[in-house]
Amino acid sequence: KTSTIINKQAIQLISIMPRHSHSLLLLASTLGSASAFSSSSSSALIRRTIATAPSSSTTTTTTARSMSVLDSFFGKKEYAAPCVMGEESIMSPKAHGTSETPVQTDLRWKCDYDTADRICNFNRHYAEHAGYWLTTSFVEDARNVAKEEGKKEITFYDSNTGKPLFVAPKGRSMEDFLKESGSHGWPSFRDEEVVWENVRCLGDGESVSVDGTHLGHNLPDSTGNRYCINLVSVAGRSFGGEEE
Repeated sequence: KTSTIINKQAIQLISIMPRHSHSLLLLASTLGSASAFSSSSSSALIRRTIATAPSSSTTTTTTARSMSVLDSFFGKKEYAAPCVMGEESIMSPKAHGTSETPVQTDLRWKCDYDTADRICNFNRHYAEHAGYWLTTSFVEDARNVAKEEGKKEITFYDSNTGKPLFVAPKGRSMEDFLKESGSHGWPSFRDEEVVWENVRCLGDGESVSVDGTHLGHNLPDSTGNRYCINLVSVAGRSFGGEEE
C-alpha cells in the first residue's frame, strides 16, 4: 500500500516537472519501497541535479512549482547542530527579490554581476553551472593565500550585504578544501567553516543568509553536513573594504 501511494505521488510529480527531471523521479519511485525517501541525501541529490539544469523563464516557473511539490513529497528535514535551522520567512519577497539590495558591483574573483544577482536574489533552486568557480581567479588566489605567512584561511562575504558567511579551510589544508570542492563542482564547506550568526539552513536543505541571499544547498555525505555553495553568492567584499 505504501509503495502504491509513493508511486502515485511520483507520477503526479513527474507530470508537472521539466523533462530533464523525469528520469530522476522515476528512479526515486523505484527505490521508494526501500525507504529511499527517508534519506536526506537522496532528496538533496535530486534537488541539486534539478538546480543545475539549463533554465528559461518557463522552466524556472515550472521548476519552482515542482520543488514545492518535491518538498511536500520528501518532507522537511531537521539538520543536527551545529547547523542552525531557519524559517521560510527569511526568503520572503523584499525590495530586490529575496533581499533588500542587489549584489555588490565589484565582486571578488571577477565573478559576473548579472549571474550573481540572479542566483542570489531571484532564485531558490538553480545554481551557477558546475565548475564555474574554476573559471574565476579564485583558485589562484586561494593558493596564494595558503602560501602567505600566518594567513591560511579565506573569509567569504555575502555578495549582497558584505557580512561574513564562511571561513575556510578549517581543520584541513587549502588543497583538501579545493580538492573536495572540485570533486563536487562547487565550493564545499563543513559545519566548522560556517559563520552561523549569518547563515541558516531551511528544511529543504537550502542554505541562505539571514538577509535572504540564496547561497546553495546542504548535501550531507558520510562525514556530515556539506554546504555546496555558489561562489557568486559569497564573493562580496567586507564592510571595511579589506578581505581576509
